[in-house]
Amino acid sequence: MDMDLTISKAYISSDGGWFLDVFHVTDQQGCKIRDEKLIGNIQKALSLQKKKWTAAFQKCPGRSIGIQTISEHTAIELTGTDRPGLLSEVSAVLAEMYCRVNAAEVWTHRRRVACVIYVTDEDTLGPIENVRKLERLLEKLKPIMQGYDNEKIARSVVAESFTHVERRLHQLMLADHDSDSSDLQNQPTDEKLKNPEITVEIGSEMNYSVVKIQCPDRPKLLFDTVCTLTDLKYVVSHATIYPSGPYAVQEYHIRKMDGHTLDEEAKSKVKKCLEAAIERRSSEGLRLDLCTSDRPGLLTDVTRIFRENGLSVTRADVSTQGDKAVNTFYVTDVNGHPVDMKTVDAIRKDNPLLGVHAVPLASEVGRALDVSPFSKFIKTSERILQGLGWRA
Repeated sequence: MDMDLTISKAYISSDGGWFLDVFHVTDQQGCKIRDEKLIGNIQKALSLQKKKWTAAFQKCPGRSIGIQTISEHTAIELTGTDRPGLLSEVSAVLAEMYCRVNAAEVWTHRRRVACVIYVTDEDTLGPIENVRKLERLLEKLKPIMQGYDNEKIARSVVAESFTHVERRLHQLMLADHDSDSSDLQNQPTDEKLKNPEITVEIGSEMNYSVVKIQCPDRPKLLFDTVCTLTDLKYVVSHATIYPSGPYAVQEYHIRKMDGHTLDEEAKSKVKKCLEAAIERRSSEGLRLDLCTSDRPGLLTDVTRIFRENGLSVTRADVSTQGDKAVNTFYVTDVNGHPVDMKTVDAIRKDNPLLGVHAVPLASEVGRALDVSPFSKFIKTSERILQGLGWRA
């Protein structure tokens, strides 16, 4: 996934301490990979020497913000009930506390929200080392995430360990029980037809349980389903993934960590969690790309403009590249309906320096892979930290 490749087919098999995995991959345009350097990087990434990653791969350059990496930031994790204007309120608190947002990724699903925000202290341009300041920041963020209902499940904490950000977002939403929430009754009929078809065969006591998934194909689908099964503490022993027209078909043979198959309660949970994992990455709303000179408080100003114009952010990728802020937002109106393009035109007219551009739906469908500006920030940092001995 971090090499921006698309997996079109896959065969996974492991038994008796051995494994054999076969992946059919293409580049973003669906073409065969012929770049020798890229092929070499793939081999380095997958090769083991004395059960350790090769030194060459550990030092492999990748994403960064300017000359900084994730280790030079403070990572804040937030979960709670989604509502219009939430990101604006969060970014306002960060600006008030003189915290500069260098990168962030926000997901919403079934009225729940999870985000990971990387900030630096404006006074030191490094991680927030003042313990009291960090405590005050979290104290201010907590009631915002709790919302009007003062819900207890809301969360605002500093990340204690390093995990791939998209896997971490899956984990945060899984822990937040977004799969237990349901807005299906509010979905139009054409949206219900897009819901994944998932079946689970329980299997015999010491055999395998079989999970079958059919849904519209899209980038990172395999990543989302495998991470979810792993986070649910299941072992994938065999799997087959292949395309069927515009759909992807996945079949997994799984067991619990203790070697047993699923029971009826676990079967229901697996179905709900996989459905939620597949839905989370589906970007609802109009995509707005923003590219402008970076400055303190930029995210606060942008999200305030969205809120004042009746726009609600359903997903966001926020990053900086050098002295530029390169951000992507998916927005709807406050009721979750499509955005009137007159609203976007008004925002552009009133704020010409922001460089806001609406991306037509056809351009979204044509993208072979989701290469967000935030993910470009994460890649290098992950590899550097892995080289320093960090583990997910």
